[in-house]
Amino acid sequence: MLRKLKIKFVVVIMSLVTVLFAVIFGGILHFTRLNMERESVQMMRAMAFRPIIKAPVGMPTDRERKMRLPFFTLTIDENGEITTSGEGYYDLTDEKFLKKLTDAVDEDEKIGMIAEYDLRYLLTENSKGTTIVFADVSSERTMLNGLIRNCVIVGLIGYALFFIISLLLANWMTKPVEKTWNEQKQFIVDASHELKTPLTVIMTNAEMLEDKGYSEADRSVLSQNILSTSKRMRGLVESLLELARMDNRTSAAEMKILDLSKLISDSILPFEPLFFEKNMDLSSDIEDGITVMGDKDKLRQVMSILLDNALKYYNSAYTVNIRLVHRGVNAVLSVTGKGAPISKADCKNIFKRFYRVDEARSDGGSCGLGLSIAESIVNEHGGRIWAESENGSNSFYVSLNLKK
Repeated sequence: MLRKLKIKFVVVIMSLVTVLFAVIFGGILHFTRLNMERESVQMMRAMAFRPIIKAPVGMPTDRERKMRLPFFTLTIDENGEITTSGEGYYDLTDEKFLKKLTDAVDEDEKIGMIAEYDLRYLLTENSKGTTIVFADVSSERTMLNGLIRNCVIVGLIGYALFFIISLLLANWMTKPVEKTWNEQKQFIVDASHELKTPLTVIMTNAEMLEDKGYSEADRSVLSQNILSTSKRMRGLVESLLELARMDNRTSAAEMKILDLSKLISDSILPFEPLFFEKNMDLSSDIEDGITVMGDKDKLRQVMSILLDNALKYYNSAYTVNIRLVHRGVNAVLSVTGKGAPISKADCKNIFKRFYRVDEARSDGGSCGLGLSIAESIVNEHGGRIWAESENGSNSFYVSLNLKK
């Protein structure tokens, strides 16, 4: 798909370049030809309406020397006698040649071309009779051919350069698409893997329930396994739907001014019994009066994700510290505790979907989507979330803009 997209991009760019070059070079050739033709006709008119001084054969007049194009005139009087002026490139003593020229002139057209001899003519009537001014256009054709040749050379060079540039632009423009495409494929693989495991557990336990050889106690355990695994699967599906809504912006945050200090304090209360059950100490240092613009429910969800993460992965022998302070124009929330060291690379990757620092640590209760959801919510609020690990102490930070 990406290869086809790149090809389409290059084709579109080169099509535009082709049209652009055709318009530019075509315009140059067209207006150059018109300008040369206009100048030629102006010179011919000047010769037609000025007194003609006949020079000796082979000796052009001063006026002729100043003209850009070779030319000559034929004046036909009432008696049909032809008088010539100017030699040019043609033998004006050849009466048969002069007769062919006069016969080739269309009397209905004042200005025309005799293609056989590369001559342009101008027909005028004056007191002396009919005057026909001829101008040789072979030099015009030579100049136009040279201009066409130069345009072709410049066009080919420009075309090659634009082709190379379009290839580079295609690679650059499709990088975000390629990244998104790869992430989507990886997401599908990871989601399939996460869904496959609980489905396998459910199917296995359901098949065992069909076996009449198990006692009621064993059947009760199998039923509990199916129920707990189904709940985990439901949580995974709900998390996937939540991420999908965030990606599609179908669950826009309802931004209101709220007391973040109170929200954090209220979010901690439901987790205190859970920490107590795991013999974990929980301390908080929350600065009063910190207000932000945000969605109350979604920010509470972020806090719940961070506390749930602390329950699962922090060392129960140490205290988990929660702090909320204001730094400059930002409110900074931190959840810190002792745990397995996290590398700098993992601190960045930990917010990716389905990413786990250590797969061996998965207890089956986590699907690796919580921190991704938290990051999406924080980004929606115009904030930033990040992780730091130092000396066995792991910290998760959330920074939000203060509302004054």
